[in-house]
Amino acid sequence: MKDQEFRNKVKRIYLGVTLFFGLLVMGAGALIYKLTDPSFLSFDEEKRTETYSKADNFDKIENGIHLATGFKDDVGLQTVIVSCTPCHSAKLVTQNRANKEGWISIIRWMQETQNLWDLGNNESVIVNYLAKNYAPEEKGRRDNLEDIEWYDLEK
Repeated sequence: MKDQEFRNKVKRIYLGVTLFFGLLVMGAGALIYKLTDPSFLSFDEEKRTETYSKADNFDKIENGIHLATGFKDDVGLQTVIVSCTPCHSAKLVTQNRANKEGWISIIRWMQETQNLWDLGNNESVIVNYLAKNYAPEEKGRRDNLEDIEWYDLEK
């Protein structure tokens, strides 16, 4: 009798362990599938789509600013867009300020270290545009603070 009870207990334990590992394998498989196909088990009924800005608006300029890049509208704008923005954001250009020699130095650095191609005749167009529109700003200290209500700190 004890031998039969022992066998039944072993069978129940074996069934429980088998069921546990089976569920574990199925869960791992579902997790892997979810990671490779995120739409699986998605309860959103709406189709998710990516939105892109229309190409019609790419050349739009308002108040002297090219809206898609933030560059100032001037002679050489398209050359700068074509030469600079394939590799980095226009903001990287607009946050910098330099004179002609400085822009040439930046271009040489990119050619030596960042694999920038030879710009050929476009280099002078680009440098002239950048030196004119993104030259160093000569500004002293900040403007004086005005219309401030001062208060006394109490101990």
